[in-house]
Amino acid sequence: MSLIQKLAGFARSPVAATPAVAQMIRLSAFDWAACALAGQDEPVARHLRDIARAEGGRPDASLIGGGKAPARAAALVNGATSHALDYDDTHFAHIGHPSVAIFPAVLAVAERNGASLDDILDAALIGAETSIRVGLWLGRGHYQIGFHQTATAGAFGAAAAIARLNGLDHTTTEHAFGLATTKAAGLKSQFGTMGKPLNAGLAAECGVMAVDWALAGLCSTPNALDGVNGFGPTHHGADDLSAFGGMGTTWLFEDVSHKFHACCHGLHAMLEALRDVENMPERLVIATHPRWMTVCNIDAPKTGLETKFSYKMTAAMALSGINTSAISSFTDDLGARADLQDIMTRISVTPDDSLSETQARIDADGKIITHDLSAPIPLSERETRLKSKAAALTPKAEPLWTALQSGDITTIRAALFG
Repeated sequence: MSLIQKLAGFARSPVAATPAVAQMIRLSAFDWAACALAGQDEPVARHLRDIARAEGGRPDASLIGGGKAPARAAALVNGATSHALDYDDTHFAHIGHPSVAIFPAVLAVAERNGASLDDILDAALIGAETSIRVGLWLGRGHYQIGFHQTATAGAFGAAAAIARLNGLDHTTTEHAFGLATTKAAGLKSQFGTMGKPLNAGLAAECGVMAVDWALAGLCSTPNALDGVNGFGPTHHGADDLSAFGGMGTTWLFEDVSHKFHACCHGLHAMLEALRDVENMPERLVIATHPRWMTVCNIDAPKTGLETKFSYKMTAAMALSGINTSAISSFTDDLGARADLQDIMTRISVTPDDSLSETQARIDADGKIITHDLSAPIPLSERETRLKSKAAALTPKAEPLWTALQSGDITTIRAALFG
């Protein structure tokens, strides 16, 4: 059985989500929506929205920020919009952002098809789990060589979600996955630019288009993922089939990590550790997993966006009492502040392969603090923190939460797109 055949079976199979997983996908939907609403005025969101409106076509799906567009264009715009602030959820198993690739695609097609909230959450869970599993299968080499898992693995997750939402048969679902292999793309070289959120939109768009193509009759080989010249072999994939063990009974999505700082998730363990530093240190050494050194270690950021990928600057911000949870803190003038520049001269960042990707260790004048983001957060505490975060992001947080709890899709759309 090829990998595509296996994934097609999962996309179509009945699932038994645990109450915790069901609550987690609902919390991620809320967090994703809050991030999307907060990102709608970012330049990348405005530019892409203008392009989608100018293109015209069937107004099947709503755009965050106003207007309508074909479903594939809405998925692209809303995906990029929700990742514009880089404040959305992350899954460290494959170093990717699941929700920004999955929810925009599912919501666009759901609006076109008239699907319910239960259908949306069901499809989104299948899509998110698929993206995580495919990301694990591709492995760290895929990421380290320069591919952006949010865009690559996310495209297959979006395809799985849309195939499920459309009720595709097994063969058509296989073709959708196969067609996605020839379009899925995204590079880490875009980090720190508008190209990074665009990657999320491209993944969402890819899922919609792959299914639409398959429904129209386009065919693909079932070996397009793991066969000779398939996506995995040509994209430095590790081909680790253990990534699919227990799929359908064990939910890796349950370990999704939500952001409580408005910057790259690779910085969060360090920022959480810094909360226990009471006085300004003369010397601060930050130890992190080696993979983060090429992701969020911009040494001298010149813009607010670059700051979101800088250990030294975000550490200096936190030590100075600047709220790293607030989007408004990440401004372009940070690099010109002499006080922050002075603090940065006292900070060094070093790789340590004894640390996991979710850990960071700081040495503040001899005080050693280690923090691990994988430590479980009770769902009740997670809900409270996400509500607080959302309230700071958008005035629509409360009506959005209420709408999600009611399950009324019309009310949800009004909160998100009204």
